[in-house]
Amino acid sequence: MRDPSIALLPQHIPVMLAEVLGALAPADGEMHIDGTFGAGGYSCAILQAADCRVLAFDRDITAVRAAAPVCAAFPNRLNVINQPFSRMEEFARIEVTPHGTLPVEGPFADGVVLDIGVSSMQLDQAARGFSFMHDGPLDMRMSAAIDPIDGSALDVGGSAADFLNFAEEEKIANVIYTYGEEHRSRAIARAVVKARQVAPLTTTRQLADLVLRVFHGCKPDGKHPATRTFQALRIHVNDELGELVAGLAAAERILKPGGRLVVVSFHSLEDRIVKRFLASRCGKTARTSRHLPEQSIKSELPSFRFVNLRPLTPSQGELVLNPRSRSARLRAAIRTDAPPHAIDEDALGLDQPPV
Repeated sequence: MRDPSIALLPQHIPVMLAEVLGALAPADGEMHIDGTFGAGGYSCAILQAADCRVLAFDRDITAVRAAAPVCAAFPNRLNVINQPFSRMEEFARIEVTPHGTLPVEGPFADGVVLDIGVSSMQLDQAARGFSFMHDGPLDMRMSAAIDPIDGSALDVGGSAADFLNFAEEEKIANVIYTYGEEHRSRAIARAVVKARQVAPLTTTRQLADLVLRVFHGCKPDGKHPATRTFQALRIHVNDELGELVAGLAAAERILKPGGRLVVVSFHSLEDRIVKRFLASRCGKTARTSRHLPEQSIKSELPSFRFVNLRPLTPSQGELVLNPRSRSARLRAAIRTDAPPHAIDEDALGLDQPPV
């Protein structure tokens, strides 16, 4: 088999790769879904581990186009689709059927892996506007706004700049507080509105400097004060938590009995949703307090069973090689033969900022 490592971007380090493979346990003849292709780290490792197929998704057209060499390394075994993983069910059902566009019925996947959040490649590209470490357009859309081939505009929704320059002050404050858990959200929102009255906010440097002024240049926890604000705007612009809930529900519907679900998340809002989803599907309710025991759910049969009751975290060796992995949490479960549950967004903690 051709070594696909040459097809990977050299700076890409898949987070908790050994742990992901251990939980996913790919075997010959299986079909796996990689919901967040990125630079192909998980997909390549799955395909190397077994003679199986991988159907991968990525909402970023630049990632999908860059995947061509990886697909060539695994002919007829890897296909990458330019769609968000929340839509994996509808596109995967068409792709896996041997009868053209006739959708396949019933569960068909042996494994689903999701690596939640922004990718390292997106963070490191100043033009994408995700990071205050690089000055660039205040964009933050995971789906590229400009086609990299012909420079044409792509219809992918509003940018972070659009939101900050036109939303009401209260809406901005609520988004920053809810998705960034930023306690100075109202002061930041006031500063945004005051600044945009003079000139529109258009760059990441402008926003980072504005937040820094709100904090009077202080970094009380050692982090840049804009960290939480940038996180909140990115989550809002891309509807990341809504996508996560929809993706988890889709995975539940397409996984065969015995199929494995593996989710790697990077901050508390994501991990809380994954934890509550798996707890409810495994017959437990997540604790509302650490002093209270988990309670069994009697109304529906468990649609999953836990692989690991507590989340796995990166090894010390991985932390040294890849500091960005420090906040990663891996949760995994195995599908039972019970019917999928209905989605309860409130129970999963899908907080929506009040308008």
